[in-house]
Amino acid sequence: MRKRTIPFYLASILLLAAVALISTRTFAASPHQAPHFFLKHTSPTASNLAYHGGPEMTGTANVYAIFWEPTNNVQVNYNSLIQRYFGDVNGSGLYHNNTQYHTSAGKDPSAEHLAASWVDNGSYPESPLLDSDIQNEVSHAQQAKGWSSSPNNIFFVFLQANENLCFDNSHSQCASNYFCAYHSYFGSTTIYAAMPYAASFSCNPGSSPNKNDADQTINVTSHEQMEAATDPLLNAWYDSSGNEIGDKCAWKFGTRNASGGDVTWNGHSYIVQKEWDNHKINCVLTGP
Repeated sequence: MRKRTIPFYLASILLLAAVALISTRTFAASPHQAPHFFLKHTSPTASNLAYHGGPEMTGTANVYAIFWEPTNNVQVNYNSLIQRYFGDVNGSGLYHNNTQYHTSAGKDPSAEHLAASWVDNGSYPESPLLDSDIQNEVSHAQQAKGWSSSPNNIFFVFLQANENLCFDNSHSQCASNYFCAYHSYFGSTTIYAAMPYAASFSCNPGSSPNKNDADQTINVTSHEQMEAATDPLLNAWYDSSGNEIGDKCAWKFGTRNASGGDVTWNGHSYIVQKEWDNHKINCVLTGP
């Protein structure tokens, strides 16, 4: 019996048709790096951070905020308060604490600014979302807005309320059962942070100085931002147990003011956790 074959021209047509069926929002996510999770409950050690030779976000880091909100299911002023935080944290004692952590070239993370933001009302491809969806959303935002990857660019992907996120299809590491947020990278220098809606997933710092769900997300954002600045590719500053600058002080706050914040920057109050200071061998809100 003769083996039947598909003519070359027909195979080509079938291939093109298959490609056309792929959503324009789907990008080839790179093989997963194990992300660095901000756990709901931590028990870090008191040992100092050590340098492991990797790069940092030295000088001024460029923050790109992606608000992925298909139905705009966020509290009023949620997005604007997060944007305000990125403007206020620059020049703060909390961000200055990063400057003690140098690269082998003697450079350090000294500043940040909100380079751009975008509200994407595109639908979620699945629920719960997976890390691959977050990576694809970063790539989608880059294509839509003309943004690019670099060692000093970080992309925060903020999700709307009640949208669960899991690392992979096992659903064993999710916002609903394991973490509050995480940071990672794909490719060689696409640095990103995955930011579920903290108020939906028991990530409450215990007060709300701005009387908004954004307060809970801002605390988690601060944690991820300081960690990404000092350990963007997960091979720079962490301790002997793998804890980064924020892990060692997770859920540790300063004295709260009348509004419930523990810091005031540019006249605006926030509740943010402390960060590790190698000089003081302790958690601080201002350093080094």
